Amino acid sequence: MWNWVLSILTDPNTRWILLGCLLLGFSSGIIGSFTFLRRQSLMGDTLAHAALPGICIAFMLTETKSVGLFLFGALVAGIIATFGISWITRYSRIKQDAAMGIVLTVFFGIGAVMLTRIQQGAGGSQSGLDKYLFGQAASMVMTDVYVMGGVCLVLLIACLVWFKEFKLVSFDPGFARGMGLPVAMLEQLILLLTVIAVVAGIQAVGVVLVAALLVTPAAAARCWTDSLALMVVLAGLFGALSGATGTVFSTMVPNLPTGPVTVLAATVLFAGSALLAPRRGLLARRLRSIQARSAYLRTEHAAVQTLSAQRNGQQERGDV
Repeated sequence: MWNWVLSILTDPNTRWILLGCLLLGFSSGIIGSFTFLRRQSLMGDTLAHAALPGICIAFMLTETKSVGLFLFGALVAGIIATFGISWITRYSRIKQDAAMGIVLTVFFGIGAVMLTRIQQGAGGSQSGLDKYLFGQAASMVMTDVYVMGGVCLVLLIACLVWFKEFKLVSFDPGFARGMGLPVAMLEQLILLLTVIAVVAGIQAVGVVLVAALLVTPAAAARCWTDSLALMVVLAGLFGALSGATGTVFSTMVPNLPTGPVTVLAATVLFAGSALLAPRRGLLARRLRSIQARSAYLRTEHAAVQTLSAQRNGQQERGDV
């Protein structure tokens, strides 16, 4: 066992993948907590799919395979998508969930068309753009880990600095607006941080699955606590554990992709949390229901016995 652990830590490629997935899961879980509480779980999926045309445009303009340029294009496309969602909800009667669905399908459709054209062109098959659909964590190198570390640090600092403001905006934006806080700017800041987390995770997990790392660890953490601070910490830890689990299993089993396994590990954590959490878990709720029913039956039985005793006493006094 220890030899196997040492072999993982001494292998540079596996070490970079492990560190990268750990940092990705941790940062996604942190910012995903606020997205989850604001009931914008679809936002991560929208931004991830909207990043595809940005990646394709970056390749078409430069005709070079550069991870940095791809991620920059994805970031620009994600920012445009957030403004598109805000514009639709502000200047039309369409609600935000419908606006996110529209932006998701339109951007992903454009990206799919561009990807097909690139693949059919000369040298397009060597562009590696198809790897961004489902991710390719095995291609991570040391510079990618540095990028993940920078993204994780930025998200962590932002959440620490604006924690109280994000908390008010997430739970009661009306009260925050009444206190004079710039709610619109704070909401855009949360969306920007979400875009950064999504773009950072595209290489490892892909545009199809990266939204799961934003939502699933946060949903699992919500099952365990009512404290926002503890929920954010737990979501980060659950995300990091999912990334580590995905890396370990993909290392143990040949030809097993790291990204999908990471998402499956996060799903298992959520299922376990939803089942075993002490207050919100299904087993705990079932146990409380059984206990309440038993207490009710005992109370009813005691009341019946008391009433029967009173009737018997009245009858005895009447006989006398």
